[in-house]
Amino acid sequence: MAKINIELSKNEDANKLLVSQLKHKFDRIALGGGKKSLEKLAKKGKMSARERIDTLIDPDTYFFEVGAFAGEGMYEEYGGCPAGGVVVGIGYVCGRQCVIVANDATVKAGAWFPITGKKNLRAQEIAMENRLPIIYLVDSAGVFLPMQDEIFPDKEHFGRIFRNNAVMSSMGIPQIAAIMGSCVAGGAYLPIMSDEALIVDKTGSIFLAGPYLVKAAIGEEVDKETLGGATTQSEISGVTDYKMKDDAECLQTIRDLVDKFGDFPKAGFSREKPVPPVKDPKEIYQIFPENRAKPYDTLEILERLVDDSKITQYKAGYGQTIICGYARIDGWSVGIVANNREVVRSKKGEMQFGGVIYSDSADKAARFIMNCNQKRIPLVFFHDVSGFMVGKRSEHGGIIKDGAKMVNAVANSTVPKFSVVMGNSYGAGNYAMCGKAYDPRLIVGWPSAKIAVMGGEQAAKVLLQLQIHSMKQKGEEPTPEQQQELLEKIKGRYDEQTTPYYAASRLWVDAIIDPLETRQFISLGIEAANHRELEKFNVGVFQT
Repeated sequence: MAKINIELSKNEDANKLLVSQLKHKFDRIALGGGKKSLEKLAKKGKMSARERIDTLIDPDTYFFEVGAFAGEGMYEEYGGCPAGGVVVGIGYVCGRQCVIVANDATVKAGAWFPITGKKNLRAQEIAMENRLPIIYLVDSAGVFLPMQDEIFPDKEHFGRIFRNNAVMSSMGIPQIAAIMGSCVAGGAYLPIMSDEALIVDKTGSIFLAGPYLVKAAIGEEVDKETLGGATTQSEISGVTDYKMKDDAECLQTIRDLVDKFGDFPKAGFSREKPVPPVKDPKEIYQIFPENRAKPYDTLEILERLVDDSKITQYKAGYGQTIICGYARIDGWSVGIVANNREVVRSKKGEMQFGGVIYSDSADKAARFIMNCNQKRIPLVFFHDVSGFMVGKRSEHGGIIKDGAKMVNAVANSTVPKFSVVMGNSYGAGNYAMCGKAYDPRLIVGWPSAKIAVMGGEQAAKVLLQLQIHSMKQKGEEPTPEQQQELLEKIKGRYDEQTTPYYAASRLWVDAIIDPLETRQFISLGIEAANHRELEKFNVGVFQT
């Protein structure tokens, strides 16, 4: 008993430390360009991007931030780009869920890095997938010129944003833009392609070319306010619709506009009165192992996330390395697909490794996913997967066929899908469990998440063998000490690339969250998804 208690205590300490590190990293990123830049902004009478969002959203409501760690560890040669220079999330404005995009003028004057463009496109994707209104709080100097070749011309670059403005307009998705600072060059199209545009007097400006470029291009001398300030664009050109005296009035006017929106048809997902779990969610810290190689009872985790700690398991005794079941989370009906990390015995009496997808578990999950589509039940995937089972027995049993069946079902699902990467998410297991490539409406990782083609130890050994082979071909014979040094170097580099922060910096996941935030995140996601009607489900062709 004492040994078990020590183990639980070690797990709890390790997981709480990871959550503490998460909060510390976020606090640093939330400063944007730093305290001095924030003070400089305030002296101009401007709110910061995060202050604007806090003022805009309803008090004491949940704001789910997307891409807080975007750009983390990237662009160091340019001084970094905290949060990608833009704050994005889903929040409540006058009781209505909205996507909010706020440029952070403390980060290179709000200039667009490549990750900034990717993050803005992700915000628009969320708005389109869920038919959510989108609010842009614009304060940007435009494209970051030293990296213009990586942000300007391609399909998923800067111009795609304006294309999406037009598409969202045709879809009937409300778009409101507030010009609260600089809005120049191509970026000027974003607010004017929105349904309505507000501009803040004296601090907001919008033009295709600023005073310096106008001087260089046509020799005309003109100041910024005369060229494209609030008076010019609201009273002379008619480009903007509302002239606001300051940030506070601008944000309140946006709230007034959102308050008058009508409703659209809903998807009709089932929701009852929420019931908290019977089992304490805080015990997740104790159950989830510090040592990622150790097995644990995944069902115990799930029972601390679902309403009343109740799950109706589908095919409980079959394909046991994947748990499938129906439950409610914050009142919403969900279908859960989770990797079971316990070592189990198959129906044939064979031992199966936890966290590995076998043929029977893939077959079971595919059928369950199709059932959820048939019943219009949103899907939630909980990842802790090493991949599909390999070897002669698995190949003869048709693992590729059964794995393809599961991937097919996931890819063609039309019910909203949400992914929570608790631990490992390796190889094709990431695909089958609805990784980023399979269009989850939202995907998050716990601080313990790892996303890669395979585990660090295995990958390092494979890469080491390749490197040794290459050295031998050149006539070099590395000593055991050199081999060990190489292994540690390779493993260190690979391990760094599997951290949740590496994934979040590149938007492979939308956020890193405290495990205790999981229920709230899923509930918000399903509420958002409920705003758009479902398409017809068609699974296509697969081998049985």
